[in-house]
Amino acid sequence: MSTFKAKNPLIEQRADPWIYKHTDGYYYFTGSVPEYDRIILRRSKTIHGLTNAEEKAIWRKHETGPMSANIWAPEIHDIAGKWYIYFAAAHTSETNEGLFDHRMFVLENASANPLEGDWIEKGQVKTKWESFSLDATSFEHKGIRYYVWAQKDPNIPGNSNLYISEMENPWTLKGEQVCISTPEYGWEKIGYLVNEGAAVLKKHGRIFMTFSSSATDANYCMGLLTADENSDLLDPKSWVKTPEPVFQTSEETGQYGPGHNSFTVSEDGQQDILVYHARSYKEIEGNPLYDPNRHARVQVIQWNQNGTPNFGVPRADTTI
Repeated sequence: MSTFKAKNPLIEQRADPWIYKHTDGYYYFTGSVPEYDRIILRRSKTIHGLTNAEEKAIWRKHETGPMSANIWAPEIHDIAGKWYIYFAAAHTSETNEGLFDHRMFVLENASANPLEGDWIEKGQVKTKWESFSLDATSFEHKGIRYYVWAQKDPNIPGNSNLYISEMENPWTLKGEQVCISTPEYGWEKIGYLVNEGAAVLKKHGRIFMTFSSSATDANYCMGLLTADENSDLLDPKSWVKTPEPVFQTSEETGQYGPGHNSFTVSEDGQQDILVYHARSYKEIEGNPLYDPNRHARVQVIQWNQNGTPNFGVPRADTTI
């Protein structure tokens, strides 16, 4: 068994962290910056090396228009030999009835190294409604590419639910969009009714989809949906929600509001790694969204005998 090592926090002041291990042997990192004004990338041959890797701003927000405010939660994906970044952006930082005005957008880069070349704006990913939408991810299963995102249904209370759709291409949905999760338990409804930040891990004949819930303070936590790999992923009944949070604040380790995770693997490919953000203090002055200290963190995922992931508790701050 490999001995994975990386310090926590891995990268300070980078929320909504995404780490992708590519076939070129590099780990690629992106995440939200406290200024919410740009998309950054860094890469390293090791996860630990991402801490001090050179960071490049590959795209900046527009001066006006729908991509001019609150650049949130970028993810980088390699799809059919090109790089794509999914992110959310708004035309204003103001809220309307408590909701921001985010929509989802896509960038494309044909270079082998995404820190080089040109990033082309492919436009907005259009969904069933023009409403608050964010935190898109994408995954392939049995030859079909899926898109999963969080969105406000104008017809029901709450902030965001989780939806899934097939993709026509990396920036266009096709067919019906299906709701697979709404906030229903108490831990999903603290401060706000939120399901957001989905991430997918395929293992042991199942598709595990984590997501985050509640306000972005110490109440922020992770939930889990599970589907059989042979089920119809566009059937809401295929997805079973674990009734308790699977990863949450730990007073003992001094980690608060862990969530908005992604997944990667250790350098030798033997261990699954949870990537997430959390704060190292509980009390926040003002709106938690504008507290800059959600730091990117990593830890090894353990696996239960029944094949389900055991995320444990967020590990304490460490030097390695």
